[in-house]
Amino acid sequence: MASIQNYLNSGVIDIAPLLSLVLTKSHAALITDCDYQLNNEEKTQLNQLIKQRQSGTPFAYLSGTKGFYHLDFKLAPSVLIPRPETELLIDIALDLFDKNKTCEVLDLGTGSGIIAVTISDKNPNWRLTATDFSIDALKVAQQNAKTNINFRLGNWFEATPNQTFDLIIANPPYIKQGDPHLNDLNFEPQSALVSGKDGLDDIRTIIDNAAQYLNKKGYLLLEHGFDQQQEIIQLLNNDFFNIQKFKDYNQQNRAVLAQIK
Repeated sequence: MASIQNYLNSGVIDIAPLLSLVLTKSHAALITDCDYQLNNEEKTQLNQLIKQRQSGTPFAYLSGTKGFYHLDFKLAPSVLIPRPETELLIDIALDLFDKNKTCEVLDLGTGSGIIAVTISDKNPNWRLTATDFSIDALKVAQQNAKTNINFRLGNWFEATPNQTFDLIIANPPYIKQGDPHLNDLNFEPQSALVSGKDGLDDIRTIIDNAAQYLNKKGYLLLEHGFDQQQEIIQLLNNDFFNIQKFKDYNQQNRAVLAQIK
């Protein structure tokens, strides 16, 4: 098996994008050049990628990139693979304030930087701060930055002492310990996925502390699991009002926006 056509006919999972990755050809070019014979170096590289993909390594980690909103982001195993559901947070945030005015925004647990980088690219007048407790994640986020973002190392608000913001955004870990869905996510950093017995440990920490880091009339925006929205609203009631609920593009409960009292 040496030609592109042979590989395309093999039934190997993700064989077309793997071929595109090795040969730097578009899918259309693969079809056009289907008789092309891979050389030994290309075959060796492709077979290594095939083995990794068959063992469960997500394609995004093999390619090292993933599209999100209107940008492509560099990835590494130290960060989560961006999900399209999180694009909802971008839409909500961009509708909150005038893009021509200065706005202080905090992205907690930035990971690969998708939220901070996307918002900053869309609204250059807004000042973005992005935090993560993982120095490896911050290195990835810094590589993805296209504007001047203030990256800070630390766990949640520990990274931003004595600072206040107009908007705090977080896509924190929210999966329950022992959730069977974790079996399909074992290549991704578990610390970015799991948060206690009910999946709400980190969300509680953020809600309990957010008020002192928000400016007057400031907002907190959280992504959460499909079955957690009502409990999160109860947690917000002490310090927040004007609570709004949002569904993702699959019509699952996915985000909550609340304003400081």
